[in-house]
Amino acid sequence: MGIVIKMKKSDYNKILGHCQKGLPNEACGLLAGTVEGEVKTVTKVYLLTNLDASNEHFSMDPREQLQALKDARAEGVEIIANFHSHPESPSRPSEEDKRLAYDSSLEYLILSLMEPEKPVLKAFGIDGEKNVTIHDIEYAGD
Repeated sequence: MGIVIKMKKSDYNKILGHCQKGLPNEACGLLAGTVEGEVKTVTKVYLLTNLDASNEHFSMDPREQLQALKDARAEGVEIIANFHSHPESPSRPSEEDKRLAYDSSLEYLILSLMEPEKPVLKAFGIDGEKNVTIHDIEYAGD
């Protein structure tokens, strides 16, 4: 079956809204939740600032990252993924994304806004050798 990321439609909408608001630049954030076997369930979305203010790369604000980490711990969950947008390119990791993928236990979600009326969110696993695997995303109601 492989790894599956489960998230509420409202969490997807939160990510989408943040990325649309960030245009023309890339937007980024972290996702916290639980891991049971191959199922990773998102329970909280953290919208972070892209310090680079660039449409080609992003750097998460370290203070916001730390705050998200502390909050997740307090809630008894862990950071399971990060996300960022590709305003002008497809939903797949760029060479830079692969280079910066320092934690192979995380999911890397990329939202392409190349076609503004058809946003595409995909999840990727990136291992230590920088091999990329596509993972499924399942949306729960709400």
